[in-house]
Amino acid sequence: MAVRIDINSIQRDMFIEHAGQPYRVLDYEHVKPGKGQAFVRVKAKNMQTGNVIEITYKSSDTIELADFEQVFAEYSYNDGSNYYFISQQTYEMIPVPAENIAEEIKFLKEGMTVVVFLYKGQPIGIELPKHVELKVIETDPAFKGDTAAGGSKPAKLETGAVVQVPFFVNEGDIIKVDTRKGIYIERVK
Repeated sequence: MAVRIDINSIQRDMFIEHAGQPYRVLDYEHVKPGKGQAFVRVKAKNMQTGNVIEITYKSSDTIELADFEQVFAEYSYNDGSNYYFISQQTYEMIPVPAENIAEEIKFLKEGMTVVVFLYKGQPIGIELPKHVELKVIETDPAFKGDTAAGGSKPAKLETGAVVQVPFFVNEGDIIKVDTRKGIYIERVK
């Protein structure tokens, strides 16, 4: 049985159903024009395709909450087609299809705790921690004078991801990375 709520009760990070698809609310805005009826503009991300769309609702509309569950789980291994996570509550293995998490796997490492999204009981994606610490396994050495001017160079991380880092970062360093933007934050050690 679907749960419906008044559109005026919408909140960020809420999971809603739109056109038979699960969406996560990224942002919303209540608009009261000078003439005509008030409406709510919702920016939402499709949890199956990753596409972000804008949906407009009349202020009198109700919306359906998606049958969505979030499970904290630890990344265990992958077999090429699925990535396997162990639920921290039930200790069950949760297989997530690789194509659903193509962007996230760049920063995913064994033992990392993530949120697994289940839609109608089926795993459809994950959310990484906002920041992760990863080891630099390959980068060009810095040359004398490089660091004074600033700038950056590519560095390959232990997960296979490549991010731009400052010249003073060397192979073997541990760096903090923003997983949403895929950018270097700071050198940890």
